[in-house]
Amino acid sequence: MRAVDIIMDKRLGKELSREAISFLINGYVVGNIPDYQVAAWAMAVCLNGMTPAETAALTETMLASGTRINLNGIEGPFVDKHSTGGVGDKTSLILAPLAAAIGVRDPMMAGRALGHTGGTLDKLDAIPGYRTQLTVAEFRTTLASTGFAITGQTKDIVPADRLLYALRDVTATVESVPLITASILSKKAAEGADALVLDVKYGSGAFMKDPLEGETLARSLVDTGAAMGKRIIVLLTDMNEPLGNMVGNFLEVEECLDCLEDFSKTPPDLAEVTLELAARMAVLGGKVANADDGRVLCAETLASGKPLSLFLKNVADQGGNVKQLCAMRGAYRSPFVASVRAAQDAYIARIDAWKTGHAAVILGVGRNRASDTVSPLAGVQLHKKGRDMVHKGDLLMTVWGKDEAALATAIPQLEAAIEYAPTPPAKRTLVLKELVHA
Repeated sequence: MRAVDIIMDKRLGKELSREAISFLINGYVVGNIPDYQVAAWAMAVCLNGMTPAETAALTETMLASGTRINLNGIEGPFVDKHSTGGVGDKTSLILAPLAAAIGVRDPMMAGRALGHTGGTLDKLDAIPGYRTQLTVAEFRTTLASTGFAITGQTKDIVPADRLLYALRDVTATVESVPLITASILSKKAAEGADALVLDVKYGSGAFMKDPLEGETLARSLVDTGAAMGKRIIVLLTDMNEPLGNMVGNFLEVEECLDCLEDFSKTPPDLAEVTLELAARMAVLGGKVANADDGRVLCAETLASGKPLSLFLKNVADQGGNVKQLCAMRGAYRSPFVASVRAAQDAYIARIDAWKTGHAAVILGVGRNRASDTVSPLAGVQLHKKGRDMVHKGDLLMTVWGKDEAALATAIPQLEAAIEYAPTPPAKRTLVLKELVHA
């Protein structure tokens, strides 16, 4: 069997056998098949797709490429949440301590920035001392103690996904239903979660641009997850505009702390999506009978302050400096700063998420190459969003870049992301659909 033949078959749209997929993925993991051949195969998959049988074989092969985290001896239930990626999407940092506060343990294996979308690990890396690479023993201890733990993939846990994840990011092979499905579910099966709440984004700032594409991915995740014995709830949510008011690594940590301190002041879009996802975690965790009761329970729990305490406990448990984190709030910013102001008197139709996300990568929030480092200091604060009335000269964004050149390049893109309208636009429907296998 040769890698070039497998690439050729997929380029021609043929269905690959389980053996062919296993040969390619396992050969890549051990170093027998080079990056450029796997990149060519991934591009062929992006263009021609995979059958459900191929997707299942890919997911199971990736899962089997490394070890799994054993959670035996720790009292459950174990429910995790995962997003397919968005701009300003920081809900994981609110949901993990919230789930723990209602008695649902969240064993979270998170990822880094992918394309124009942010990464949970990059956000947490902005916290001084916070360790996002835990040993299995440390992960278990933190999960048992605090109710949630967040780690990246080690070289032993789903190494196939770790390698493919980085490769897809820099070869324009991110937007693929089977590759996204296999990436998400192989990680989630390896981390030990009993059930999953998945946030599938659609819109300009998502990998799936329209609702039908998003629903196709959602159904792929539900069907493949069901075949693996997982209980899953998928919400299809809007990502045409950044979620919340902050886009950036430390900026988003800061916004999460603000939300946990006083959820009533959370930006409405971030609050709605967070509560909808949290309610489903409560359902799958057996704490409530339905999502309506879940929203009530989670809102009451946020008001109690317990999720904030657990978030700060997790920071300390994973090596972070809580005192320094609190002191950095409102002050940890790049010295390279600029403003974007309204060009006219009008309503904001929306701040385009895709353009904002790409500008954020230029500023230093994300990566153009797998070897790139990200800046914890860079990002965008949105002072106005869709449906807001503005006057010419009003402050719309404060922008921080890794250097002056990044600012100069990103500012025109951010200005182009602002869409104006003479009348108020229709209110967005943030949660379009729910798919369930429970």
